[in-house]
Amino acid sequence: MFDVIIAGCGPTGAMLAAELRLHDVRVLVLEKETEPVSFARVVGLHVRSIELMAMRGLLDRMLEHGRRRPAGGFFAAIDKPAPKDLDTAHAYLLGIPQPVVVRLLEEQATRLGAQVRRGGAVAGLRQDDEGVTVELADGERLRSRYLVGCDGGRSTVRKLLGVGFPGEPSRTETLMGEMEVGVPQAEIAAKVAEVQETYRTFSLRPFGEGVHRVVVPGAAVGERAEPPTMEDFRERLRAVAGTDFGVHSPRWLSRFGDATRLAERYRVGRVLLAGDAAHIHPPAGGQGLNLGVQDAFNLGWKLAARIRGWAPASLLDTYQAERRPVAEDVLDNTRAQMELLSTEPGPRAVRRLLTELMDLDEVNRRLIEKITAVGVRYDFGDGPDLLGRRLRDIDVAPGRLYDLLRHGRGLLLDRTGRLTAGDWSDRVDHLADPTAALDVPCVLLRPDGHVAWIGDEQRDLDGQLRRWFGRPAR
Repeated sequence: MFDVIIAGCGPTGAMLAAELRLHDVRVLVLEKETEPVSFARVVGLHVRSIELMAMRGLLDRMLEHGRRRPAGGFFAAIDKPAPKDLDTAHAYLLGIPQPVVVRLLEEQATRLGAQVRRGGAVAGLRQDDEGVTVELADGERLRSRYLVGCDGGRSTVRKLLGVGFPGEPSRTETLMGEMEVGVPQAEIAAKVAEVQETYRTFSLRPFGEGVHRVVVPGAAVGERAEPPTMEDFRERLRAVAGTDFGVHSPRWLSRFGDATRLAERYRVGRVLLAGDAAHIHPPAGGQGLNLGVQDAFNLGWKLAARIRGWAPASLLDTYQAERRPVAEDVLDNTRAQMELLSTEPGPRAVRRLLTELMDLDEVNRRLIEKITAVGVRYDFGDGPDLLGRRLRDIDVAPGRLYDLLRHGRGLLLDRTGRLTAGDWSDRVDHLADPTAALDVPCVLLRPDGHVAWIGDEQRDLDGQLRRWFGRPAR
Protein backbone atom coordinates (compact mmCIF):
# COMPACT_ATOMS: atom_id res chain seq x y z
CA MET A 1 0.00 0.00 0.00
CA PHE A 2 1.25 3.46 -0.89
CA ASP A 3 0.78 6.62 1.11
CA VAL A 4 -0.01 8.70 -1.99
CA ILE A 5 -0.73 7.86 -5.60
CA ILE A 6 -0.34 10.77 -8.01
CA ALA A 7 -2.10 10.60 -11.37
CA GLY A 8 0.01 12.43 -13.93
CA CYS A 9 3.76 12.99 -14.23
CA GLY A 10 3.78 16.48 -15.68
CA PRO A 11 5.40 19.41 -13.85
CA THR A 12 2.73 19.44 -11.12
CA GLY A 13 2.78 15.71 -10.43
CA ALA A 14 6.57 15.45 -10.49
CA MET A 15 6.96 18.48 -8.19
CA LEU A 16 4.43 17.03 -5.75
CA ALA A 17 6.17 13.65 -5.71
CA ALA A 18 9.50 15.30 -4.90
CA GLU A 19 7.96 17.36 -2.12
CA LEU A 20 6.31 14.32 -0.52
CA ARG A 21 9.52 12.30 -0.63
CA LEU A 22 11.30 14.99 1.40
CA HIS A 23 9.12 13.72 4.25
CA ASP A 24 9.60 9.99 3.55
CA VAL A 25 6.08 9.54 2.15
CA ARG A 26 5.66 6.41 -0.02
CA VAL A 27 4.73 7.78 -3.45
CA LEU A 28 3.69 6.19 -6.74
CA VAL A 29 3.28 8.42 -9.79
CA LEU A 30 1.09 7.01 -12.55
CA GLU A 31 1.59 8.44 -16.04
CA LYS A 32 -0.74 7.22 -18.79
CA GLU A 33 1.77 8.00 -21.55
CA THR A 34 4.33 5.28 -22.14
CA GLU A 35 7.10 7.70 -23.19
CA PRO A 36 8.05 11.21 -22.08
CA VAL A 37 6.77 14.04 -24.26
CA SER A 38 9.08 14.39 -27.24
CA PHE A 39 8.35 17.94 -28.40
CA ALA A 40 10.50 20.67 -26.92
CA ARG A 41 7.96 23.36 -26.13
CA VAL A 42 9.66 26.29 -24.41
CA VAL A 43 7.91 27.64 -21.32
CA GLY A 44 8.75 30.44 -18.94
CA LEU A 45 9.42 29.97 -15.25
CA HIS A 46 8.29 33.12 -13.49
CA VAL A 47 9.94 34.61 -10.42
CA ARG A 48 8.01 32.66 -7.80
CA SER A 49 8.64 29.30 -9.49
CA ILE A 50 12.32 30.17 -9.84
CA GLU A 51 12.38 30.87 -6.10
CA LEU A 52 10.81 27.48 -5.38
CA MET A 53 13.49 25.77 -7.44
CA ALA A 54 16.13 27.67 -5.46
CA MET A 55 14.54 26.54 -2.19
CA ARG A 56 14.95 22.90 -3.15
CA GLY A 57 18.41 23.15 -4.70
CA LEU A 58 17.14 22.70 -8.27
CA LEU A 59 17.78 26.13 -9.72
CA ASP A 60 21.37 25.64 -10.88
CA ARG A 61 20.30 22.62 -12.95
CA MET A 62 17.39 24.58 -14.43
CA LEU A 63 19.68 27.48 -15.33
CA GLU A 64 21.97 25.12 -17.28
CA HIS A 65 19.10 24.41 -19.70
CA GLY A 66 17.36 27.79 -19.85
CA ARG A 67 17.80 31.38 -20.94
CA ARG A 68 17.25 34.35 -18.66
CA ARG A 69 15.03 37.08 -20.02
CA PRO A 70 13.77 40.39 -18.62
CA ALA A 71 10.92 40.07 -16.12
CA GLY A 72 8.63 42.48 -17.93
CA GLY A 73 6.25 42.79 -20.85
CA PHE A 74 4.08 39.88 -19.73
CA PHE A 75 0.71 41.49 -19.10
CA ALA A 76 -1.21 41.33 -22.41
CA ALA A 77 2.19 41.67 -24.13
CA ILE A 78 2.30 45.38 -23.20
CA ASP A 79 5.97 46.25 -23.48
CA LYS A 80 6.84 47.70 -20.09
CA PRO A 81 9.95 46.80 -18.08
CA ALA A 82 9.77 45.32 -14.61
CA PRO A 83 10.40 47.69 -11.69
CA LYS A 84 14.11 47.87 -10.90
CA ASP A 85 13.58 46.98 -7.23
CA LEU A 86 11.22 44.03 -7.65
CA ASP A 87 11.14 42.18 -4.31
CA THR A 88 13.21 39.15 -5.28
CA ALA A 89 16.78 37.99 -5.74
CA HIS A 90 15.69 36.41 -9.05
CA ALA A 91 14.18 39.23 -11.12
CA TYR A 92 14.08 37.43 -14.47
CA LEU A 93 12.07 34.99 -16.57
CA LEU A 94 13.70 31.63 -17.29
CA GLY A 95 12.85 30.30 -20.73
CA ILE A 96 13.31 26.52 -20.64
CA PRO A 97 11.89 23.54 -22.59
CA GLN A 98 8.97 22.01 -20.71
CA PRO A 99 10.28 18.43 -21.13
CA VAL A 100 13.47 19.52 -19.37
CA VAL A 101 11.47 20.91 -16.43
CA VAL A 102 9.55 17.65 -16.17
CA ARG A 103 12.70 15.54 -16.49
CA LEU A 104 14.58 17.44 -13.79
CA LEU A 105 11.63 17.34 -11.39
CA GLU A 106 11.08 13.64 -12.07
CA GLU A 107 14.77 12.95 -11.50
CA GLN A 108 14.53 14.79 -8.19
CA ALA A 109 11.49 12.75 -7.18
CA THR A 110 13.02 9.39 -8.12
CA ARG A 111 16.36 10.29 -6.54
CA LEU A 112 14.46 10.86 -3.32
CA GLY A 113 12.70 7.50 -3.67
CA ALA A 114 9.43 8.06 -5.57
CA GLN A 115 8.25 5.39 -7.99
CA VAL A 116 7.11 6.43 -11.48
CA ARG A 117 5.11 4.01 -13.61
CA ARG A 118 4.45 4.86 -17.25
CA GLY A 119 1.56 3.39 -19.19
CA GLY A 120 -0.58 3.45 -16.04
CA ALA A 121 -3.89 5.12 -16.87
CA VAL A 122 -6.43 5.63 -14.06
CA ALA A 123 -9.83 4.22 -15.01
CA GLY A 124 -11.70 4.10 -11.70
CA LEU A 125 -11.46 4.94 -8.02
CA ARG A 126 -13.26 4.15 -4.80
CA GLN A 127 -12.49 5.67 -1.43
CA ASP A 128 -13.37 4.72 2.12
CA ASP A 129 -12.33 5.79 5.62
CA GLU A 130 -8.93 4.12 5.32
CA GLY A 131 -7.82 4.99 1.81
CA VAL A 132 -8.43 4.96 -1.93
CA THR A 133 -8.58 2.02 -4.33
CA VAL A 134 -7.36 3.03 -7.79
CA GLU A 135 -8.29 0.89 -10.79
CA LEU A 136 -6.06 1.08 -13.85
CA ALA A 137 -7.15 0.69 -17.46
CA ASP A 138 -5.71 -2.84 -17.57
CA GLY A 139 -7.80 -3.88 -14.56
CA GLU A 140 -5.04 -3.76 -11.94
CA ARG A 141 -6.07 -2.33 -8.56
CA LEU A 142 -3.77 -0.32 -6.34
CA ARG A 143 -4.30 0.95 -2.82
CA SER A 144 -3.14 4.20 -1.22
CA ARG A 145 -4.06 6.44 1.67
CA TYR A 146 -4.55 9.44 -0.66
CA LEU A 147 -4.87 10.10 -4.38
CA VAL A 148 -3.97 13.38 -6.10
CA GLY A 149 -5.16 14.12 -9.62
CA CYS A 150 -2.48 16.03 -11.52
CA ASP A 151 -3.74 14.66 -14.82
CA GLY A 152 -4.50 17.81 -16.79
CA GLY A 153 -7.49 19.78 -17.98
CA ARG A 154 -9.34 16.65 -19.08
CA SER A 155 -8.63 15.07 -15.68
CA THR A 156 -10.00 11.54 -15.31
CA VAL A 157 -9.68 11.84 -11.53
CA ARG A 158 -11.81 15.00 -11.45
CA LYS A 159 -14.47 13.40 -13.65
CA LEU A 160 -14.56 10.22 -11.54
CA LEU A 161 -15.00 12.39 -8.44
CA GLY A 162 -17.93 14.19 -10.05
CA VAL A 163 -16.39 17.59 -9.23
CA GLY A 164 -17.90 20.38 -11.32
CA PHE A 165 -15.64 22.35 -13.65
CA PRO A 166 -17.65 25.47 -14.44
CA GLY A 167 -16.46 28.32 -16.61
CA GLU A 168 -16.44 29.39 -20.23
CA PRO A 169 -15.74 27.11 -23.21
CA SER A 170 -13.29 28.10 -25.92
CA ARG A 171 -14.53 30.80 -28.27
CA THR A 172 -11.34 31.03 -30.33
CA GLU A 173 -8.47 28.77 -31.27
CA THR A 174 -4.80 29.53 -31.76
CA LEU A 175 -2.13 27.39 -33.41
CA MET A 176 1.31 27.41 -31.80
CA GLY A 177 4.49 25.64 -32.75
CA GLU A 178 8.25 25.86 -33.16
CA MET A 179 9.70 25.43 -36.65
CA GLU A 180 12.21 26.76 -39.12
CA VAL A 181 11.39 29.49 -41.62
CA GLY A 182 12.59 30.18 -45.14
CA VAL A 183 12.71 33.99 -45.34
CA PRO A 184 15.06 36.62 -43.85
CA GLN A 185 14.40 37.95 -40.35
CA ALA A 186 13.98 41.54 -41.60
CA GLU A 187 11.15 40.44 -43.87
CA ILE A 188 9.53 38.52 -41.01
CA ALA A 189 9.72 41.51 -38.65
CA ALA A 190 8.12 43.85 -41.19
CA LYS A 191 5.27 41.47 -41.94
CA VAL A 192 4.63 40.68 -38.25
CA ALA A 193 4.36 44.39 -37.42
CA GLU A 194 1.85 44.80 -40.25
CA VAL A 195 -0.27 41.79 -39.31
CA GLN A 196 -0.35 42.65 -35.59
CA GLU A 197 -2.35 45.76 -36.43
CA THR A 198 -5.22 43.35 -37.12
CA TYR A 199 -4.27 40.17 -35.24
CA ARG A 200 -2.60 41.10 -31.96
CA THR A 201 -1.90 37.47 -30.98
CA PHE A 202 0.01 36.76 -34.19
CA SER A 203 3.78 36.34 -33.82
CA LEU A 204 6.90 34.75 -35.31
CA ARG A 205 9.63 35.02 -32.71
CA PRO A 206 13.19 33.71 -33.24
CA PHE A 207 14.56 31.24 -30.69
CA GLY A 208 18.00 30.76 -32.18
CA GLU A 209 19.50 28.14 -34.50
CA GLY A 210 17.02 29.15 -37.22
CA VAL A 211 14.00 28.12 -35.14
CA HIS A 212 10.98 30.41 -34.65
CA ARG A 213 7.95 30.13 -32.42
CA VAL A 214 4.89 30.66 -34.58
CA VAL A 215 1.57 31.77 -33.11
CA VAL A 216 -1.30 32.26 -35.56
CA PRO A 217 -5.08 32.52 -35.07
CA GLY A 218 -6.96 29.37 -36.05
CA ALA A 219 -9.92 29.26 -38.41
CA ALA A 220 -12.36 27.78 -35.87
CA VAL A 221 -12.45 25.97 -32.54
CA GLY A 222 -11.33 22.41 -33.18
CA GLU A 223 -10.60 19.29 -31.16
CA ARG A 224 -7.61 20.05 -28.93
CA ALA A 225 -6.78 16.37 -28.60
CA GLU A 226 -5.83 16.38 -32.31
CA PRO A 227 -2.58 18.29 -32.98
CA PRO A 228 -2.49 20.50 -36.07
CA THR A 229 -0.40 19.65 -39.12
CA MET A 230 2.20 21.72 -40.94
CA GLU A 231 -0.33 22.24 -43.70
CA ASP A 232 -2.75 23.70 -41.13
CA PHE A 233 -0.05 26.22 -40.21
CA ARG A 234 0.72 27.07 -43.82
CA GLU A 235 -2.96 27.61 -44.62
CA ARG A 236 -3.52 29.89 -41.63
CA LEU A 237 -0.32 31.85 -42.23
CA ARG A 238 -1.34 32.48 -45.85
CA ALA A 239 -4.85 33.50 -44.74
CA VAL A 240 -3.64 35.85 -41.99
CA ALA A 241 -0.30 37.15 -43.34
CA GLY A 242 -0.53 36.49 -47.08
CA THR A 243 2.54 34.25 -46.93
CA ASP A 244 3.54 31.03 -45.18
CA PHE A 245 7.12 32.32 -44.59
CA GLY A 246 8.45 29.05 -45.99
CA VAL A 247 7.91 27.27 -42.67
CA HIS A 248 9.30 23.74 -42.39
CA SER A 249 10.99 21.23 -40.04
CA PRO A 250 8.69 21.59 -37.00
CA ARG A 251 9.90 20.77 -33.49
CA TRP A 252 6.39 20.60 -32.12
CA LEU A 253 2.88 21.72 -33.09
CA SER A 254 -0.11 22.35 -30.87
CA ARG A 255 -3.39 24.20 -30.60
CA PHE A 256 -5.02 25.92 -27.67
CA GLY A 257 -8.30 27.62 -26.96
CA ASP A 258 -9.35 30.30 -24.51
CA ALA A 259 -11.46 28.07 -22.26
CA THR A 260 -11.47 29.21 -18.64
CA ARG A 261 -12.62 26.80 -15.93
CA LEU A 262 -12.12 26.30 -12.19
CA ALA A 263 -12.92 23.17 -10.18
CA GLU A 264 -15.67 23.67 -7.62
CA ARG A 265 -13.63 21.79 -5.03
CA TYR A 266 -9.96 20.85 -4.71
CA ARG A 267 -10.61 18.03 -2.28
CA VAL A 268 -13.20 15.28 -1.83
CA GLY A 269 -12.26 13.13 1.16
CA ARG A 270 -8.95 11.46 0.42
CA VAL A 271 -8.75 12.62 -3.19
CA LEU A 272 -7.32 16.01 -4.20
CA LEU A 273 -6.78 17.97 -7.42
CA ALA A 274 -3.84 20.13 -8.48
CA GLY A 275 -2.57 21.90 -11.58
CA ASP A 276 -4.65 21.87 -14.75
CA ALA A 277 -6.94 19.25 -13.20
CA ALA A 278 -8.15 22.07 -10.94
CA HIS A 279 -7.98 25.04 -13.31
CA ILE A 280 -7.51 25.90 -16.99
CA HIS A 281 -7.16 29.28 -18.64
CA PRO A 282 -5.67 30.90 -21.75
CA PRO A 283 -1.86 31.02 -21.81
CA ALA A 284 -1.76 34.83 -21.64
CA GLY A 285 1.12 35.80 -19.38
CA GLY A 286 2.53 32.26 -19.33
CA GLN A 287 1.13 31.40 -15.91
CA GLY A 288 -0.23 27.85 -16.35
CA LEU A 289 2.77 25.65 -15.56
CA ASN A 290 3.81 28.03 -12.80
CA LEU A 291 0.40 27.90 -11.14
CA GLY A 292 0.46 24.09 -11.09
CA VAL A 293 3.99 23.83 -9.69
CA GLN A 294 3.04 26.31 -6.97
CA ASP A 295 -0.07 24.23 -6.15
CA ALA A 296 2.19 21.23 -5.61
CA PHE A 297 4.57 23.21 -3.40
CA ASN A 298 1.66 24.32 -1.21
CA LEU A 299 0.09 20.87 -0.99
CA GLY A 300 3.16 18.69 -0.55
CA TRP A 301 4.19 19.48 3.02
CA LYS A 302 0.57 19.61 4.22
CA LEU A 303 -0.32 16.20 2.83
CA ALA A 304 2.94 14.79 4.18
CA ALA A 305 2.13 16.21 7.61
CA ARG A 306 -1.25 14.48 7.52
CA ILE A 307 0.37 11.17 6.63
CA ARG A 308 3.14 11.55 9.19
CA GLY A 309 0.47 12.13 11.85
CA TRP A 310 1.37 15.59 13.15
CA ALA A 311 -0.84 17.82 10.99
CA PRO A 312 -3.38 19.99 12.81
CA ALA A 313 -6.93 18.94 11.95
CA SER A 314 -7.54 21.83 9.55
CA LEU A 315 -4.13 21.96 7.86
CA LEU A 316 -5.04 19.99 4.73
CA ASP A 317 -8.12 22.15 4.21
CA THR A 318 -5.89 25.21 3.94
CA TYR A 319 -4.70 23.87 0.57
CA GLN A 320 -8.00 24.75 -1.11
CA ALA A 321 -8.51 27.83 1.06
CA GLU A 322 -5.16 29.26 -0.07
CA ARG A 323 -4.73 28.03 -3.62
CA ARG A 324 -8.24 28.32 -5.08
CA PRO A 325 -8.37 32.13 -4.63
CA VAL A 326 -4.97 32.36 -6.33
CA ALA A 327 -6.36 30.41 -9.30
CA GLU A 328 -9.44 32.66 -9.37
CA ASP A 329 -7.15 35.67 -9.66
CA VAL A 330 -5.13 34.06 -12.46
CA LEU A 331 -8.32 33.21 -14.36
CA ASP A 332 -9.50 36.81 -14.02
CA ASN A 333 -6.21 38.34 -15.15
CA THR A 334 -6.04 36.03 -18.18
CA ARG A 335 -9.62 36.95 -19.07
CA ALA A 336 -8.61 40.60 -18.91
CA GLN A 337 -5.50 40.00 -21.00
CA MET A 338 -7.47 38.21 -23.70
CA GLU A 339 -9.82 41.18 -23.95
CA LEU A 340 -6.84 43.53 -24.22
CA LEU A 341 -5.47 41.45 -27.11
CA SER A 342 -8.63 42.06 -29.13
CA THR A 343 -8.44 44.38 -32.13
CA GLU A 344 -11.97 45.69 -31.61
CA PRO A 345 -12.18 49.47 -31.01
CA GLY A 346 -13.31 49.24 -27.37
CA PRO A 347 -10.58 46.85 -26.15
CA ARG A 348 -7.99 48.79 -28.17
CA ALA A 349 -9.00 51.98 -26.38
CA VAL A 350 -8.71 50.25 -22.99
CA ARG A 351 -5.31 48.87 -23.99
CA ARG A 352 -4.06 52.35 -24.87
CA LEU A 353 -5.29 53.65 -21.53
CA LEU A 354 -3.69 50.78 -19.56
CA THR A 355 -0.43 51.22 -21.49
CA GLU A 356 -0.39 54.83 -20.31
CA LEU A 357 -1.27 53.88 -16.73
CA MET A 358 1.53 51.31 -16.63
CA ASP A 359 4.00 54.18 -16.79
CA LEU A 360 3.00 54.65 -13.16
CA ASP A 361 5.29 52.46 -11.05
CA GLU A 362 2.51 51.31 -8.72
CA VAL A 363 0.33 50.06 -11.60
CA ASN A 364 3.17 48.34 -13.42
CA ARG A 365 4.39 46.76 -10.17
CA ARG A 366 0.96 45.39 -9.28
CA LEU A 367 0.56 43.71 -12.68
CA ILE A 368 4.09 42.28 -12.67
CA GLU A 369 3.53 40.90 -9.17
CA LYS A 370 0.32 39.23 -10.34
CA ILE A 371 1.94 37.50 -13.29
CA THR A 372 5.07 36.42 -11.41
CA ALA A 373 3.09 35.41 -8.26
CA VAL A 374 5.38 37.33 -5.90
CA GLY A 375 2.35 39.36 -4.85
CA VAL A 376 0.47 36.33 -3.47
CA ARG A 377 -0.56 36.82 0.15
CA TYR A 378 -2.44 34.09 2.02
CA ASP A 379 -4.94 35.13 4.68
CA PHE A 380 -3.31 34.31 8.02
CA GLY A 381 -5.30 36.91 9.94
CA ASP A 382 -4.47 40.43 11.01
CA GLY A 383 -0.85 41.48 11.10
CA PRO A 384 1.92 43.26 9.21
CA ASP A 385 1.84 43.21 5.42
CA LEU A 386 4.61 40.59 5.34
CA LEU A 387 2.41 38.08 7.19
CA GLY A 388 1.13 35.48 4.71
CA ARG A 389 3.58 36.50 2.00
CA ARG A 390 6.65 34.61 0.89
CA LEU A 391 10.00 35.90 2.15
CA ARG A 392 12.58 36.71 -0.49
CA ASP A 393 15.97 34.97 -0.52
CA ILE A 394 17.80 37.19 1.95
CA ASP A 395 21.35 37.10 3.30
CA VAL A 396 21.80 35.15 6.54
CA ALA A 397 24.93 34.20 8.45
CA PRO A 398 25.31 30.74 6.84
CA GLY A 399 24.85 32.20 3.34
CA ARG A 400 21.43 32.44 1.66
CA LEU A 401 18.04 31.88 3.29
CA TYR A 402 16.68 29.52 0.65
CA ASP A 403 19.59 27.11 1.15
CA LEU A 404 18.17 26.48 4.64
CA LEU A 405 14.80 25.33 3.23
CA ARG A 406 16.03 22.47 1.06
CA HIS A 407 14.72 19.72 3.31
CA GLY A 408 11.13 20.96 3.32
CA ARG A 409 11.02 21.85 7.02
CA GLY A 410 9.78 24.99 8.73
CA LEU A 411 12.30 27.61 9.82
CA LEU A 412 12.40 29.98 12.78
CA LEU A 413 14.60 32.91 11.77
CA ASP A 414 15.41 34.65 15.05
CA ARG A 415 17.26 37.96 15.23
CA THR A 416 16.83 38.21 19.04
CA GLY A 417 18.52 34.95 20.02
CA ARG A 418 15.90 34.52 22.76
CA LEU A 419 13.42 32.19 21.05
CA THR A 420 13.34 28.45 20.42
CA ALA A 421 11.45 25.92 18.31
CA GLY A 422 11.32 23.75 21.43
CA ASP A 423 9.35 20.54 21.09
CA TRP A 424 8.67 21.28 17.41
CA SER A 425 12.37 21.00 16.55
CA ASP A 426 11.70 17.72 14.71
CA ARG A 427 9.72 19.78 12.15
CA VAL A 428 11.12 23.30 12.45
CA ASP A 429 14.75 24.39 12.20
CA HIS A 430 16.02 27.36 14.20
CA LEU A 431 18.55 29.95 13.08
CA ALA A 432 19.56 32.60 15.64
CA ASP A 433 21.12 35.31 13.50
CA PRO A 434 21.15 38.98 14.59
CA THR A 435 22.67 39.91 11.21
CA ALA A 436 19.80 38.52 9.09
CA ALA A 437 18.56 41.07 6.53
CA LEU A 438 15.13 41.47 8.15
CA ASP A 439 13.36 44.58 9.36
CA VAL A 440 11.34 42.60 11.94
CA PRO A 441 12.64 40.75 15.03
CA CYS A 442 11.76 37.17 14.08
CA VAL A 443 9.76 35.23 11.49
CA LEU A 444 8.40 31.70 11.36
CA LEU A 445 8.51 30.30 7.84
CA ARG A 446 6.41 27.40 6.63
CA PRO A 447 8.12 24.81 4.42
CA ASP A 448 6.82 26.70 1.36
CA GLY A 449 8.62 29.88 2.44
CA HIS A 450 5.51 31.84 3.46
CA VAL A 451 5.68 33.89 6.66
CA ALA A 452 3.40 32.28 9.27
CA TRP A 453 4.32 34.55 12.22
CA ILE A 454 6.16 37.78 12.99
CA GLY A 455 7.13 38.81 16.53
CA ASP A 456 9.49 38.36 19.46
CA GLU A 457 7.41 36.65 22.18
CA GLN A 458 7.84 32.92 22.84
CA ARG A 459 4.23 32.43 23.94
CA ASP A 460 2.89 33.91 20.70
CA LEU A 461 5.36 31.81 18.74
CA ASP A 462 4.28 28.60 20.48
CA GLY A 463 0.68 29.28 19.48
CA GLN A 464 1.65 29.60 15.81
CA LEU A 465 3.92 26.56 15.97
CA ARG A 466 0.92 24.59 17.21
CA ARG A 467 -1.34 26.12 14.52
CA TRP A 468 0.92 25.17 11.60
CA PHE A 469 2.98 22.27 12.94
CA GLY A 470 0.56 20.47 15.24
CA ARG A 471 1.07 19.05 18.69
CA PRO A 472 4.59 19.24 20.10
CA ALA A 473 6.64 16.06 19.94
CA ARG A 474 6.75 15.77 23.71
